[in-house]
This record gives sequence, structure tokens and C-alpha cells, in this order.
Amino acid sequence: TFIDTPGAYPGKGAEERGQAEAIAKCIECCLNVKVPMISVVIGEGGSGGAIALATANKVLMLEYSVYSVISPEGCASILWRDPKKAKEAAEAMKISSQDLLENKIIDEIIKEPKGGAHRNHDEMVSNVTMSIKKNLNELIQVSPEELIYQRKNRFLSIGRDVMITKEEFYKDTHINTVAFSPFNWKLLLQNNRRLVATAVVIVVLFILALIFA
Repeated sequence: TFIDTPGAYPGKGAEERGQAEAIAKCIECCLNVKVPMISVVIGEGGSGGAIALATANKVLMLEYSVYSVISPEGCASILWRDPKKAKEAAEAMKISSQDLLENKIIDEIIKEPKGGAHRNHDEMVSNVTMSIKKNLNELIQVSPEELIYQRKNRFLSIGRDVMITKEEFYKDTHINTVAFSPFNWKLLLQNNRRLVATAVVIVVLFILALIFA
């Protein structure tokens, strides 16, 4: 995916039309696809609108692009009640590609031509193409199950000192929702025996009630 959006529209009408659900479903879908996913922030990556498109195995950024949970103006309006303090907000939020790479939010910075991407389209396209090819060549060697694990773990590990192990990942059925495989059903039964037993009893009682009604 190529990302350049200030984010989803924060209005009443958008919420009434199911904007939050649409973003959530998009994230869920991206988390569970069994093919490599690469996202490139080419301008502005803002809020849920960007996250819905950046739930990928690799997140790349153009050198001068930004990626944040909220715009600097919006952050300044909330924290200081003054949108004019957008510069201070941007510095505090660490929205630059270099800051995000250091904090392990993104995986790679794609160098831009002198003066920015718009100064030399051919060079920029070439740089993006090479980066995508390099990362895709790495990801095609990975199994579908490992791709899903990597993708989910990159987000679950944000803010943690250590990554979640595979044992912890697969033990938790709340985060392990990989496409209804027999393996996942087995885990679901093991971790929710009491709930399953209760459901079976209810079904049996319902059938008996129908028979003897």
C-alpha cells in the first residue's frame, strides 16, 4: 500500500456511517492475509486512516514524510489549547522518519532526491522500487504462518522491551485469529473448555426440548 492521508474524517456523519468499524475490519483483514504486505508512507500518514493501510510486515517511509497518531495541530489544540504550538507538538510526538526508525515503528527510510521527492520523480520511483523489491525478496522466503506472526507481533511489541514469543502468541486466542484452521480450533477448545461444555449442554437441552415438546 502507498499511504498519503491526514487520517479518517473525525466527524459525526463519518461515525454514523460506520467509519470506525470499516477501519477495524480493514486492520483485521490485513493482519490475517497469508501473503507478504509492504506499506510505504509517501507523504503524510495520519491516525487510523494510515494504520488501516499500514498493518504490514514492513513499513517504509520516504525520508521527509511523517507518520503519527494525530496531526501536530490537533495535538497542540488538545494539549495546549493552542494550534499555533504545532511545532512543539511535532517535536514531542517524534513523527519524522528518523525518529520512527529509532523507535522501531518503521523498518526503513527511503532516501529522497535533494529538495524532496517532487524534484526528481524518476529517481524517487527508482528508490521506492528498489526498496520494495529488496523487502519483498526477503518476505517471499517466509511461510504464511510466519508472515502473520511477524505482522501481528510488530504491533503487539510496540512499547515493549522484548518481543512476544511464539509460545505466548499462539497461547492467547484473543490475538491468534488466523483464519479458522483446525490448529486454531484445537487451541480454542483447550483454552475455553468450560465455555464449550456450557454451550454443548445448552444445545443438548434445546434439542431435547424440541423432541419432547
